[in-house]
Amino acid sequence: MAEVNEAKREKSQVEDINRSLYDFRYEEKDAYKVDAGLTPAIVEQISREKNDPDWMLELRLKSLEIYNKTGIPEWGPPIDELNMDDIITYVRPNTKMSAKWSEVPTDIKDTFEKLGIPQAERDSLAGVGAQYDSELVYHNVKKEVAEQGVIYTDLESAMHGPYAEMIRTHFMHLVPPTDHKFAALHGAVWSGGSFVYVPPHVHVEIPLQSYFRLNAPGAG
Repeated sequence: MAEVNEAKREKSQVEDINRSLYDFRYEEKDAYKVDAGLTPAIVEQISREKNDPDWMLELRLKSLEIYNKTGIPEWGPPIDELNMDDIITYVRPNTKMSAKWSEVPTDIKDTFEKLGIPQAERDSLAGVGAQYDSELVYHNVKKEVAEQGVIYTDLESAMHGPYAEMIRTHFMHLVPPTDHKFAALHGAVWSGGSFVYVPPHVHVEIPLQSYFRLNAPGAG
């Protein structure tokens, strides 16, 4: 059985990725970050920063409890050296989210350009979200798509706005915290992300796309 599991791990690793395309970092300019580690106090701190409703704080703490009780999955590459005490789970960049790309700080815009997200691609998408460290810095949807009743916004605005009950009903129901250890980790410390709703019988002809980039050292 051990040999089979090891074979699965080996097959799960992606080969021949040119890491030089991604292994770059700009000067850290975060506005706030939690201490490294994963404790109930840190999860509660993240929840306060996010102004979570009570039900979300409860979900975070329950997810942390599940994480601590659950073993490392047997699938995927070996991660025996993972130490959550060394990882910073929430870093807020020193900028606010904007619907105008011109208002995004230059270094953050340069990051996404280097990652191969040119203006032409942004223009050809129905909607674009760009997350930098733990928060979205840009989110926009084309007017003609929004007029179809399609909702594409940041998850937190949706959770605190008119879609709050929809999020409470569906959040982490497809992949619940009990699914595996890292689903539980996500439930405990998630931040940012996009909320998408397409009404029945509506077809979106061009893609909606969200991008995610970690820049701060030690962030995860």
